[in-house]
Amino acid sequence: MTLEQNPGAYAEFRAARDHLLAHRGDLAGARAFPRPEGEFFNWALDWFDPMARTTPGTALRVVDLDADGTVLAETALSFAEMSERSTRVAGWLRSLGVVRGDRILLLLGNRVALWELMLAAIKIGAVVIPASTLLSPDDLADRVHRGRVRHVIAEAGLTGGFADIEGDWTRISVGDQEVPGWLPYAHAASFPVGFRPEGVTRAEDPLLLYFTSGTTSRPKLVQHTHRSYPVGHLSTMYWIGLQPGDVHLNVSSPGWAKHAWSNFFAPWNAQAEILVVNQPRFAARPLLDAMVRYAVTSFCAPPTVWRMLVLEELSQWRPPVRELVGAGEPLNPEVIDQVRRAWGLTLRDGFGQTETTAQVGNPPGLALKPGSMGLPLPGYEVALVDPLSGEEVTEPGAEGELCLPLDSRPLGLMAGYQQDPDRQAEATAGGYYHTGDVAFRDADGYLTYVGRTDDVFKSSDYRISPFELESVLIEHPAVAEAAVVPSPDPVRLSVPKAYVVLAPGATPDAETARSILAWARQQLAPYKRVRRLEFADLPKTVSGKIRRVELRTRETDLHGGPEAPARGKLEFWEEDFPAQP
Repeated sequence: MTLEQNPGAYAEFRAARDHLLAHRGDLAGARAFPRPEGEFFNWALDWFDPMARTTPGTALRVVDLDADGTVLAETALSFAEMSERSTRVAGWLRSLGVVRGDRILLLLGNRVALWELMLAAIKIGAVVIPASTLLSPDDLADRVHRGRVRHVIAEAGLTGGFADIEGDWTRISVGDQEVPGWLPYAHAASFPVGFRPEGVTRAEDPLLLYFTSGTTSRPKLVQHTHRSYPVGHLSTMYWIGLQPGDVHLNVSSPGWAKHAWSNFFAPWNAQAEILVVNQPRFAARPLLDAMVRYAVTSFCAPPTVWRMLVLEELSQWRPPVRELVGAGEPLNPEVIDQVRRAWGLTLRDGFGQTETTAQVGNPPGLALKPGSMGLPLPGYEVALVDPLSGEEVTEPGAEGELCLPLDSRPLGLMAGYQQDPDRQAEATAGGYYHTGDVAFRDADGYLTYVGRTDDVFKSSDYRISPFELESVLIEHPAVAEAAVVPSPDPVRLSVPKAYVVLAPGATPDAETARSILAWARQQLAPYKRVRRLEFADLPKTVSGKIRRVELRTRETDLHGGPEAPARGKLEFWEEDFPAQP
């Protein structure tokens, strides 16, 4: 369905978007935005293409750097060019047999083809399964089989990962290297323009299938619709504070939901430029140089990246940046303070999941409370629910699981977990979508993150939030990253133990351990203090999230019984330092 056939969809989406832009700094007014509720909607056809015809400037800029920060290649494309190129690709894919409802696995890095293919797939009505380029052959086989994939489009250099995966599916390779048995994506560039959609796209038709990062269990298969992600990401646009003409840089790898959040839907909802900076290995200084060179006005990065950035003297760089946000895991107050001191800007936190868009955040123009992840964003109502009673927790300061009431269905909530009725029933029990995250709310409605329900633990009958302890630990100059888990103890049931990654120049020895433990003891209540510490790398998912479940299992193996070994290789206990005050 073209714009001429469905003009109401464009007008409805535009009205919602413009309302949010007009209510910057007025969250109450923004929350009253007119929700797009039309039966039919195709974001690429009904929003992007007509918007592209009247929007000047660059839509996408992809910059490749070498290890020293030298620009190796740069491609910049306008909105009109992206519209035309994706229409050409849509026609080519259809000629290969891609039809509405077919599932396409995309295994691509940050290259222009990724954006062309996403738009083209949406125009066709195909279902996209984004995949990380770091996945193993077993991971790929799981996605092909559980995702019921009909077509695979992969980097030429990664096609070997599919060698042992059987099935009758189309194979398309992207890159200069031709791969035997795979169709070259380059053929799409010469295909005639003339694509027209076959039938209408319903707003509730499936659009995206995401495999979660699997921090605690086997990856779940999350389905989003043509409404829940494209329209749902109006909340993300509002949280970031994006405006038409912005240059938005987001540090995120393709294959994960955050890439769609900040590298696709939210910027183009706002008519902003997407800037992508590719590095062979992440380095802070070349990225900061690029922010200045390309006049970045809006910047988003996960806390891991922010912790690496603040190791530099940020005040040496002065990009024209207006908005700074972080997502993926909670931001530590020390990182926020360092950024404010260097740039005079507030680094704002936000919360969401693969299953949703941005649910809670600190949008620009509102008062920010230290440690809080903010307020419910437009399109979301939030309840805190007691996990035992199932009743809402309303008193200020009381903890509860952060849940989304389903009687006012959130705009950006997934359609559901596919092929997993038990998980789906558990996630939607009692009339709520259960996030699995614990938070508390103050008298003004601000929400503060406590931790995953699986990560919060008891020590001497006190509830411990790992995030609170980790935030204190990284304030120590020797600590770059930390993860706190329960360590079995015969007296206290468990005690807090920190796995610590050291900052450059720090030595993993007893003196450093003494200093870190003393610092934590000074800053924390006695029942919260870190009693054990081990210097070690942190296990992470391929999307960069800490797998505390692995650390908890390791602690059980180390300290969970009389036959367990006494210590880790570089582990220290507070009892090792009797003179410590």
